[in-house]
Amino acid sequence: MSHVTPALYATLAEIVPELHVHCVDPWCLIGSAAALLVGAEVSVADVDVLVSRDDAQRLMALWAPRREAMHELAGADRFRSHFARFRFPGLPVEVMGGLELHDGDAWQPVKAGRLTLVGLNGLAVPVPSVADQIRILESFGRDKDLRRAASLRTLTSSPRRGED
Repeated sequence: MSHVTPALYATLAEIVPELHVHCVDPWCLIGSAAALLVGAEVSVADVDVLVSRDDAQRLMALWAPRREAMHELAGADRFRSHFARFRFPGLPVEVMGGLELHDGDAWQPVKAGRLTLVGLNGLAVPVPSVADQIRILESFGRDKDLRRAASLRTLTSSPRRGED
């Protein structure tokens, strides 16, 4: 995939095999990296990994030497999770275990929905379907997430290759 930057590829090449080995529960990428992997035109500053709380704990132990000190999940009034940020060659990785979103009334779990595997040079990278990515990003409601959702929407409204 020519749209994947060398920095993103270096990060994914290192973390995806470890995620497949060490995560017991289903996991996936969300945010800008997931959007880019399905073809959206977005920039990627870090890799967001949605995992269970137990898997987050396993990854925190496994990647302890890479953990960034004193880094907290942005938007703590709207988001909470078993969170840690790690330094990898290429891009930082943010692990969100049991991510929840405050919807104004209560905390709700962020559910990935239907997962799809994106193939990237032999890596099988799980990401939410395009529709589920749009749903997740719109629920977050931040400007950057709404822009990503809009970019994903162009994928569902444009003709497929060979159909134009």
